[in-house]
Amino acid sequence: MKPLAALVAALLLVPFSALHAADRKPNVVIFLGDDMGYGDLACYGNKIIQSPNLDKFAREGMRFTQGYAACAVCSPSRSAIQTGRTPYRNGVYNWIPEGRDMHLRSSEITIATLLKGAGYTTCHSGKWHLNGKFNSPDQPQPNDHGYDWWFATQNNAHPSHRDPDNFVRNGKPTGNLTGYSGQIVVNEAIDFLKNHRDPQKPFLLNICTHETHQPIEADPKYQALYPNVDESHRQFYGDATQMDAAFGTLMKALEEAGEADNTIVFITADNGPEGDGETKRNCGSTGGLRGRKRWLYEGGIREQFMVRWPGHIKPGSTCDQPVIGSDIFTTVCEVAGIKPPADRVIDGASIVPAFNSQTISRKVPLFWHYTAPGGMHIALRDGDWKLLASEAMDKFELYNLKDDVKEANDLSAKEPERVKQMHQTMSRMVAEMAVGAPIWEKGKGKVEKPAKPRGAKSKAAATPTNLPSAAGEFAVVEGAEIGKTDDGYVISSAAEGFALKQLDQPITHQATIRVTYQGSGGGTRNACIAFGAEAKNESLIKAGTMIGMHQHGIFKGPWSQVKQGKTLKTGFEPDDKFDATVTIDLDRHIVTLVLDDATVETALPADLKEVRYLGYYTKGARSSFGPMGVTRIGE
Repeated sequence: MKPLAALVAALLLVPFSALHAADRKPNVVIFLGDDMGYGDLACYGNKIIQSPNLDKFAREGMRFTQGYAACAVCSPSRSAIQTGRTPYRNGVYNWIPEGRDMHLRSSEITIATLLKGAGYTTCHSGKWHLNGKFNSPDQPQPNDHGYDWWFATQNNAHPSHRDPDNFVRNGKPTGNLTGYSGQIVVNEAIDFLKNHRDPQKPFLLNICTHETHQPIEADPKYQALYPNVDESHRQFYGDATQMDAAFGTLMKALEEAGEADNTIVFITADNGPEGDGETKRNCGSTGGLRGRKRWLYEGGIREQFMVRWPGHIKPGSTCDQPVIGSDIFTTVCEVAGIKPPADRVIDGASIVPAFNSQTISRKVPLFWHYTAPGGMHIALRDGDWKLLASEAMDKFELYNLKDDVKEANDLSAKEPERVKQMHQTMSRMVAEMAVGAPIWEKGKGKVEKPAKPRGAKSKAAATPTNLPSAAGEFAVVEGAEIGKTDDGYVISSAAEGFALKQLDQPITHQATIRVTYQGSGGGTRNACIAFGAEAKNESLIKAGTMIGMHQHGIFKGPWSQVKQGKTLKTGFEPDDKFDATVTIDLDRHIVTLVLDDATVETALPADLKEVRYLGYYTKGARSSFGPMGVTRIGE
């Protein structure tokens, strides 16, 4: 047969769907288990649980031995997968009870939004848990984050995994459903593939099962696979196999649709197993690792992590490089040919190099921050080394995970220089991670400080030069003259000057200060709120606007230190009036400045335990300020 004829004949034997897929961007499937321990699958060493479909998947793709969730609880881990950003950076840093104000803000850019903009059709099916006010116009829902089709619960399936009654489909409650949650969730995704998408477009499926999260209820046919264990353990093991079976149904549907070979599939979980591993139905396995759900030891954050992409990943391969849930975002961007957002920090790294046995290039170290049990609330991994620290970063534990994956031998006393170096990185990241993130009221889910619409520009009025002095209203006035106006005060300073009131009761936890200000001409034109424990310029924190520099910022000490602080270059007119909100959080040691559509946030000095003085600051300028509104939280 002639070569051309042979080629034509060969092409005629190839299914049309395969030819079509070759010309299209790869589909993306993210399959997320719930409360699954690192040791809860046979392919990760479990000797009891039967997981034939996930084990088969491991043989067909790449199994990562050092996969991590971005947090030790569910909502933050999910937010990191969706945004590629560490939970404290994207603002979802704890699990979200129903009705709370914490949510994934509309300002965050999700993988669904990016893919939809690149021509993908998108579907979320299963647990959402990225808002407290679920299916409410008060907060963004899955469709607001880029999902064309969504079928979800706020958190857990109710009353259990059997016959749930709390699913919502595209904003409409479904009522009672018959069956088990994992299969219901997968069936919805399959129905989307068959009946509700444009077959000419690539697709994203974000599938989040409820298995193996409490309240567990397993189909009797899966429980029957474990006849020689008590009922509680039989329920858990059956629940895990139930999830595995649902995953098998999904993969079969992809194959039948002719899409399996043009789909990259990620499998991982949101945090370690619940409970003690023995009592009730909490018998998930960490694979012998220390800690469990809510802990920042390996058992709380290390997870199964597998990827299958035919033609790009060698079947049956393994990778020992550390990877984390936020890496999925960046990896999908590369696979789909999309540039990650350039206007924000993306913490996740692309793991595509690992598919070819190359080194992953990671700009941001692996980092965790959560109020975990035992007092270790922050963790940082650098190579084989992992540093854990208390919230105040005054207690440390150091482990070499290559030699001590069970974290049994604390080396902090033997490696003081390494602790010092990693502590410096950790301190910087704690401050940087929170920049731009909302501050939610502890225990009450207080609303984030949203960006305010820019007020109308107003030219600074010619301020009378002979104002009645307001110095008597302030405990300390230094380097400045302060005058009283109908709208507040005007402060003039030849160099640095401030006017401070002494608070009747010091701020010891959290407080929000709101004030308006504008430059009134002359000098470097700047205006700041000033606060501190002492009425001394070198120790005062200033948060406000360097008008002549076109920057908002926060800095400590004299004006010479302004460039050592945290600043944000932005656009405004010198005569604009600014509506500022400053949140002082001494519990987290963070201060946040929100001005119109700009946010600046940085760490407070570690030795600042209370704020006794609060007032206004200028430098070589004449600035007008409105009266301050102060709201205390947790005092």
